[in-house]
Amino acid sequence: MNRTPASPRPLIAIPARFSATTSALRYAAEVNARALIEAVWRAGGEPASIHPAATDVPARLTRFDGVLLPGGGDLAPHRYGAGDTHAAVYDVDDLQDDFDLRVARAALDSGLPLLAVCRGLQVVNVALGGTLEQHMDSDHRHLVHPVTIGRGTLLERITGAEKADASCYHHQRIDRPGDGLTVTARAADGTVEALELPRAEAWFTAVQWHPEDTAHEDPAQQSLFDALVRAAGERRARDR
Repeated sequence: MNRTPASPRPLIAIPARFSATTSALRYAAEVNARALIEAVWRAGGEPASIHPAATDVPARLTRFDGVLLPGGGDLAPHRYGAGDTHAAVYDVDDLQDDFDLRVARAALDSGLPLLAVCRGLQVVNVALGGTLEQHMDSDHRHLVHPVTIGRGTLLERITGAEKADASCYHHQRIDRPGDGLTVTARAADGTVEALELPRAEAWFTAVQWHPEDTAHEDPAQQSLFDALVRAAGERRARDR
């Protein structure tokens, strides 16, 4: 009996992060958070870390069905026009910045479904001409707090909620949103917690928190990865 082969999992590109040391390797490494990878896998996607070489980025992304821009260190302040650097800025890497900014622009330009998380949100904001506050007076590191989600937004449709508990680890936040970006969630202190491009044809949303931290036990957080993979699968089906 002939069997129809199962459809391949949508392929999700996740830019790797440089790491000076890891517990399992003797040398510097390129890594992604295990919880992030597992959240994509649970959603039915095939997560694929990609090397942060800032060459031929649009061409390299053509084989993927979606992109997940993960968290990481800070963007260099000069990337958004700042003339000085706050002492709290950390883990700046010019190659990582170049690559992530090109990935964000290429994904948005090509219509690849894009989910951006924490640093990823900040990368998209800067790629579209926005700015960042280099250090918050009361940062949001090691903190789970409620966020209020805008009515009628893609984020509300994804999570099915007007409020969500967000696991945060960031000391920077959006200052001025980039061109076309709309704020879709805020914390109680006014911090921008999510962004969208309402007029964009492509599927895109960005959150300042780390949904992977609690996605294994919080359906609202896992729904972000489910929605990315679903949009990626629909794109794959259209492009066949």
